[in-house]
Amino acid sequence: MTTLYVRDESGYREAQATDVLDRAQALLAQRYRVGSPVLTSPALTREFLKVHLGACEHEIFGVLHLDSRHRLIAVENLFRGTINSASVHPREVVKAALTHNAAAVVLAHFVAGHVMGIMHP
Repeated sequence: MTTLYVRDESGYREAQATDVLDRAQALLAQRYRVGSPVLTSPALTREFLKVHLGACEHEIFGVLHLDSRHRLIAVENLFRGTINSASVHPREVVKAALTHNAAAVVLAHFVAGHVMGIMHP
């Protein structure tokens, strides 16, 4: 097993799990920031969704709002379900897209750590 170290004001110390997760979240936030052109394929979108929703233990129906060049405007988890179902109301999906002035949307169905399906423009 590899030991990771972090530097703080007093020098180097062994990294705790929270240190690693905090840095990973900062790097991911930078990579997937609003306006970033990273969601250019279904594979990249799936990777983003796994990172964004990976710790969820329940079912999520989410929408990625994109501009006309398919850059990320916003991420919304519109509906939360139980372990095996989520009620999705199309009217609310359309209302959210109009609110964000999205030119395109990616619809995502996520169940307890797995992307079950995406609809990519």
